[in-house]
Amino acid sequence: MDTPTRTTTSLRPGTAPEWILDPSGSTDREQRAGGRPPRPRRRLFRLLVVLLMLVTIGAGAAAAVVTAAIAARPDYPDTVVSGGTDAGSAVARGGGRPTAEDGYIADGDSLAVSDAAPAVARLDPALREALQQAHAAAAEDGVDLRVGGGWRSKAYQAWLLRDAVRTYGSAAEAARWVGTPETSLHVKGQAVDVSPYDAADWLNRHGAQFGLCRTYDNEAWHFELSPSAVDAGCPPMFRDPTEDPRMQG
Repeated sequence: MDTPTRTTTSLRPGTAPEWILDPSGSTDREQRAGGRPPRPRRRLFRLLVVLLMLVTIGAGAAAAVVTAAIAARPDYPDTVVSGGTDAGSAVARGGGRPTAEDGYIADGDSLAVSDAAPAVARLDPALREALQQAHAAAAEDGVDLRVGGGWRSKAYQAWLLRDAVRTYGSAAEAARWVGTPETSLHVKGQAVDVSPYDAADWLNRHGAQFGLCRTYDNEAWHFELSPSAVDAGCPPMFRDPTEDPRMQG
């Protein structure tokens, strides 16, 4: 009985015959290519896309649950402020985003110390005058001293406090950064947040001669009027608002 044999063409050194590369015996490369199953990498890519979508949806749901849980806690600040000329706009009193009427200044924005907007215009007159004097002196040093935060309505301050509780996870931690509508010196028009950073740094070094002092060690931007600083220098800073007796209330 004859043993079947395969005929091969002459091969270059280092190459294999077609029947080894294709056990089916076919030598038509296009047929082999057409019969390939989907590439595993494509399946893996699709799987990763689906997993990413599920993770994104899950993260959003988790954030909503956390926010709702914090808002339901007994130490979460009230959402409604009413009464008084400093209460704020109707939108903000109802818990919505504050407006310019509330002294709102968006993150990254700032106002001139002579601006007519409520955030500046409703500051204590003596504080405004000191700021204008400091602004003129800073300009001589090439520094543009501006207001990043000034007077605020009670509703605006409540909005900031609620946001801080969500950000830091508790009212106790939020108190290190944001006062209540009843205690905040911003609501009283007696505090200003100076912007940008180089202006706050300049005022920290030169503010005493204008009676302007940085109040808290953790807030490089927060300044208040202290007339005695002109002669005696600025008083020691509090580590944060929780050490300030005025913030206890």
